[in-house]
Amino acid sequence: MDSRELQRLYLDLTTPHVADAVMRLGIPVRQAPAGLNALWSETHIVGRVLPAQHAGSVDVFLEAIDNSCPGDVLIVDNSGRTDEACVGDLVTLEASHAGLAGIAIWGLHRDSRELRAIRLPIFSMGTLPAGPQRLEPQSETAIAQARFGDFTVTPDDFVLGDDDGLLAMPLERAADIAEVAVAIRETERRQASFMRSGTSLREQARFADFLSARESEGITFRQHLRRIGGEIEE
Repeated sequence: MDSRELQRLYLDLTTPHVADAVMRLGIPVRQAPAGLNALWSETHIVGRVLPAQHAGSVDVFLEAIDNSCPGDVLIVDNSGRTDEACVGDLVTLEASHAGLAGIAIWGLHRDSRELRAIRLPIFSMGTLPAGPQRLEPQSETAIAQARFGDFTVTPDDFVLGDDDGLLAMPLERAADIAEVAVAIRETERRQASFMRSGTSLREQARFADFLSARESEGITFRQHLRRIGGEIEE
């Protein structure tokens, strides 16, 4: 699936709706650490993973970008380090000119003022003035895969990021995930509309029926919601 199709499928989907869809489909949930944030609000990115393992020099980013396709998202693995910033304005400008959809850094950035001017969507664990003071051997898999928090991503994955964080998912399941996420979104929108019109969530979920069924059958609330088609937890 190319970047244009990903953009079309996920344009109006949020990470919470997509995370619920991933869980419902039984796909492992791979979400970035809670400290990862977009540099500005209302950020929304989706694109194929372009991995890069940082070892102290920007050359790995240039090599990754040299092998990129427009719409990719540069995923920077800096092991979550908090003693150095690994992405600044020049790498960001290079990524922007190459047509990348954004950058997500498991680590820190710098040149915040310049990055805001460039306006390429960026997710980062925070900012620090100083760049690396080290230079380590580059891994053989430096542009083939990237570790990001508790999970690993490759170009066989894509990411979705917004104000709630960032998710990584298998590219081959992108259409399935989007279809389920749309259904979840529409269900929640209907529920919210009914609530604004005076019908409580308890009424919509037939909560009294659930309490009775829990007592007699021992079912969970999620099982009850599946019965009535009112999923709000998955």
